[in-house]
Amino acid sequence: MQKPDYAKETEAILSAALPDIPFDGFTDATLKLAAEKAGIDPMQVKLAFPRGGLDLAVAFIKAGNAQMKADLDRAALSDMKIRDRITYCVRTRLEIDTAHKEAARRAFNLLALPPHAVDATKLLSATVDAMWRAAGDTSTDGNFYSKRAILAAVYGATRLVWLNDDSENHDKTWAFLDNRIANVMEFEKAKAKWRDVKEKLPDPLALLSRLRYRG
Repeated sequence: MQKPDYAKETEAILSAALPDIPFDGFTDATLKLAAEKAGIDPMQVKLAFPRGGLDLAVAFIKAGNAQMKADLDRAALSDMKIRDRITYCVRTRLEIDTAHKEAARRAFNLLALPPHAVDATKLLSATVDAMWRAAGDTSTDGNFYSKRAILAAVYGATRLVWLNDDSENHDKTWAFLDNRIANVMEFEKAKAKWRDVKEKLPDPLALLSRLRYRG
């Protein structure tokens, strides 16, 4: 049986809630007021947001991710170097939230609570996966997970800086992001060099075998 789609109701309620979230947060009261403003039946609200304010925060982040995907689909990422693609993806996602920065802060703080760790992890995973796919990543081996883990760390740290950045045009955030991406690229280069060296080294097990049967 197909699960009912409450996308229209969710979009309408989120839009109605955004002016109040900076002051009241992602609470059940905010959700109720937004539903009343949007003229959504309480039963539909319960079905669309079974966990109340928490689901409103999840909807806010998912909406930002959907906008990011649309924006990245229109961008000429294939013309960029890989480091520039990833930088562009992270910047795009943060800039989407610029108009609702306090709501983004409220969502971040709510999802940082231990009881919401599963939701936070799922949302972060979806965000970085969308970034890598937009950047052209097609890996299916261990690199798939390592790339996403590294980007999750970079994105999470950059978002935290962004939330506390009051510099003009968020210049501090973009400088921080550039430095983190540079560090990752250096790390990847070092790993590649080590793989090259390791391939040229003799097999340690084979050496031990030879030593074992000498004499």
